Amino acid sequence: MSDVFSTRVLHVATGSAENVVDLTRDCEAFLSEVAAGRDGLLNVFVPHATAGIAIIETGAGSDDDLLAALHTLLPADDRWQHRHGSPGHGRDHVLPALVPPHATLPVLDGRLELGTWQSVCLVDTNRDNPNRQVRLSFLG
Repeated sequence: MSDVFSTRVLHVATGSAENVVDLTRDCEAFLSEVAAGRDGLLNVFVPHATAGIAIIETGAGSDDDLLAALHTLLPADDRWQHRHGSPGHGRDHVLPALVPPHATLPVLDGRLELGTWQSVCLVDTNRDNPNRQVRLSFLG
């Protein structure tokens, strides 16, 4: 089954600040090794209760805009029932309801099929967990 399904875990250091990390090159490198010109699906999954995967434009301010929008929707204050960790950490546990912990993307001829300005990004607002895992799985 290894020629049909392949998986890899990325270890991503997000640091102690809220962060949007572009994973597109990691996804492309993975596919160049395992897809071998085939069509299929790439699933990107972050197995954490306080992070998500977004398909957005990066580098032109959209990543900062996303974090600003999340601050508006999910303020880091004392309103949250979930109260361990740094102040406002409860909002980090609500994040995956808005930025899901997964994305499934088309792969055509072994290449990730994204729009011109789209990037695959890890969204991490949890300052208490500076290290993340992201699982890439290709089904050809």
